[in-house]
Amino acid sequence: METIGMIGGMSWESSAEYYRLMNEEVKRQLGGLHSAKCILYSVDFQEIEHYQARGDWEKAGQVLGEAAQSLEKAGADFIIICTNTMHKVIDIIQGKIVIPILHIADATAHQITEAGLRKVALLGTKYTMEQDFYKARIEGFGIDVLVPQTEDRTEINRIIYEELCLGQMETTSKEYYLQVIEDLVNSGAQGIILGCTEIGLLIKQEDVNVPVFDTTVIHARAAVNRAIHKGE
Repeated sequence: METIGMIGGMSWESSAEYYRLMNEEVKRQLGGLHSAKCILYSVDFQEIEHYQARGDWEKAGQVLGEAAQSLEKAGADFIIICTNTMHKVIDIIQGKIVIPILHIADATAHQITEAGLRKVALLGTKYTMEQDFYKARIEGFGIDVLVPQTEDRTEINRIIYEELCLGQMETTSKEYYLQVIEDLVNSGAQGIILGCTEIGLLIKQEDVNVPVFDTTVIHARAAVNRAIHKGE
């Protein structure tokens, strides 16, 4: 089994989910007392969020690139960035290491394609919903991507940073997300990408009548598959 290098802490709430999910998947596949071989580098999210808000993506990428270098030196065979938004700087991070990075959007797009869907909606931070680094990656697989209206994007983003990243799961926020999802389904979305690793803490498949693609679950399982099968 290969060793998974995890760049986490963005937020630690979802990084904890990654750790749980990966170990459960290894146990499911291999049985017994097997668990995931992984190394976690957890950054200070306050620092990263500061660079996000300033638009200083270069500096944020440098910080995460240094984390990736540490993971590579510690023996990681490949890396996962345990957040959707910071895949914006994946090229900066990859430029600092030799080992590969398993892209969260690619893993998600494969799942959508396998489900036979061609139009999905994307929920995430304002950066993920509004910028091309993520949507374009999904669209590269021949999938149309819808995003919420401007005012909904603002509120979705606020809930992520002010509630979910702090471990707060509010009933009113869940109801808001579900209303936005209903609107997107009415606009033609065949499925919903939970394109922020915290949203899956609030919204579950049983809450929605169309397929939900929880990127945290998808990414964690994809990492385990690579670690066990070594890219076969």
